[in-house]
Amino acid sequence: MILTVLVAALCAVISASYRLYDTDLWQLLAVGRAIDQSGLPRTDAWTWTSYGQPLFVSSWLFRALIWKLWDAGGIGALFAWRWATTLAVFALVLATTRRLGARGLSAVPVLVAATLLYRIRTDVRPETLAALLLAAEMWILERDRGAESATRATGWIPALACAWANVHITWYLGLLLLGLHVIDRAARSDRAGARRLVLIGAFSAAALLINPYGFETLARPFRFALAWRHDPMFAAIAELRPLSWLEVLRQGLWVWPLLLLLRARRRGWDVVECGALLLFTALAITSRRSIAAYAVVAAPFVARDLHHLLAGRRWPVATWPAAARGALTAALSILMCLPAWSNPLLPLGIGMRSRSIPEHAADFMASHGFAGRGFNHFHLGGYLAYRFAGDVGRLPFMGTQPELATAEARTLYVGALAHPDGWRALQDRYHFDWALLEREQAGDDHLLDFIDRDSAWTLVFADDAAEILVRRGGAAGALADSFGYRLMPAGRIGRRMLGEASEAHPALRAAVESELDRMIASSPENGAANHMRGLFALMDGDRAAARRHLERALALDPLLPGAHEMLGTLALEEGRPKDALRELELERRRHEPLPGSYYRSALAFQRLGQSGRAWAAYRRELALHPDHRASQDSIAALEARRRR
Repeated sequence: MILTVLVAALCAVISASYRLYDTDLWQLLAVGRAIDQSGLPRTDAWTWTSYGQPLFVSSWLFRALIWKLWDAGGIGALFAWRWATTLAVFALVLATTRRLGARGLSAVPVLVAATLLYRIRTDVRPETLAALLLAAEMWILERDRGAESATRATGWIPALACAWANVHITWYLGLLLLGLHVIDRAARSDRAGARRLVLIGAFSAAALLINPYGFETLARPFRFALAWRHDPMFAAIAELRPLSWLEVLRQGLWVWPLLLLLRARRRGWDVVECGALLLFTALAITSRRSIAAYAVVAAPFVARDLHHLLAGRRWPVATWPAAARGALTAALSILMCLPAWSNPLLPLGIGMRSRSIPEHAADFMASHGFAGRGFNHFHLGGYLAYRFAGDVGRLPFMGTQPELATAEARTLYVGALAHPDGWRALQDRYHFDWALLEREQAGDDHLLDFIDRDSAWTLVFADDAAEILVRRGGAAGALADSFGYRLMPAGRIGRRMLGEASEAHPALRAAVESELDRMIASSPENGAANHMRGLFALMDGDRAAARRHLERALALDPLLPGAHEMLGTLALEEGRPKDALRELELERRRHEPLPGSYYRSALAFQRLGQSGRAWAAYRRELALHPDHRASQDSIAALEARRRR
């Protein structure tokens, strides 16, 4: 059992070891640094729109703690925090599981599955500490529920509540969990126990008020639930959106109610479990942010219910030696984790995902005297706040806490991303001099395309993380003459049109290539520019340069669509069919197959003398694209050859 749990702990650590990408981290560090230097800030020093105005700092205790860690040990200390909190949370979950009666090996895979649900929230966020407080309270309450007499451990619950109020706005989860145990005691006619827990709840409620902002701290979750969740900007934030039913099924949220029903048929209903299932499942379904709390609460009950289900049946595995059963459990735990560990969207590694951080854009701003009023995608505002705290001319329009912005600013922000008139309304209201925007244009974001149409704005810097544009005649307008790109547009529509025009006009292509080379030299994080440069090199017939740029682009962004397809085509043209097959398969594994992809694979198989596999690839191409004439002709030629 000990060795199997150690394997599970290793799985949890690996799952919590993907590269950090959460942009909230920088806002947390910026405020934590201010707390360390001059105490809890009372006015805003991180956005120019509300600079010097009164400020509410949520999770202030976590911010102060995480700054100390960062200041002492940098990225290594942050990863140590992730590992330590994850292990501590699931050590408490395991202890709770054993208190509930699940002591066999079957509990281990359940806990590993819970760590996979939990892993997406293991970024350095206040939730990591809130989850620890939730797990601790759950363990205390289950320990008290299973004891023959009252335990002193419940006296720690008000202290947990006090810490929770200063760490994260989910403080109410502790009271909800306590309330479920009060109902359970009342249902079992344990009036003394129920009264004792009610008294502890009263002390906990009073302890929640021991925070720098008093009732406002307690009001925050209700503001989110009753007002802000209907705000268009909050509705657009992915982690605040509800789960789809497909995601509910895929993430296994149906397993808990199924096991609860099976257990209830044999052993009756557990009031705490029923209430926890209803409350925490509802929270998880209505907001992705709550999935970690769901995993922490669900795991002990699921493990207990599964243990009881297996204990009532005869399984051949139960007769195996302990070492064999432990090895099987450990192997199952690792196999469960492999798909998540190989997910290219969350690459494993100790470090930060550079594409999420506008570091080199901020370097450009720091080196070239930026001033005036800036606009930014809100998730990039945290890094600007961290780099330029107190420098009003380089501070963001909005940070990673949009609730601190005015309702008018949030509404105009959302409108600017979706409509040209929305951008004009925002610009007319705030008169921006520069803009720092994410290059990717995710979802329904078309802002870069809108700004491209405005001749008053010029692109002066671009890499994979961000682009900087300045307004001619504005406070940073002089940079347009020195660093402005004459041909390269900022938005994806303009880039696509430029690529099409460059294919037909070699002189234009040569001029664009010069600007792309300058863009590549301006930042080490320029996979998109390398991708476009590789495409132009293919148009020039320079295969060596095309391969070099495409390989560099994929090294920076392994999920770049179309790059492996082009490398496969190059390999085919250069007489390297095995390399072509590998590149084409990589492209199809990560993206929808492009027209002609299976046709090119078929050509590679033919050159390797594998006519059967070539015929199958031609058929696959026709299944996807029935009008693909080259595949039709190739199949006809193969069949004619067979008849001879």
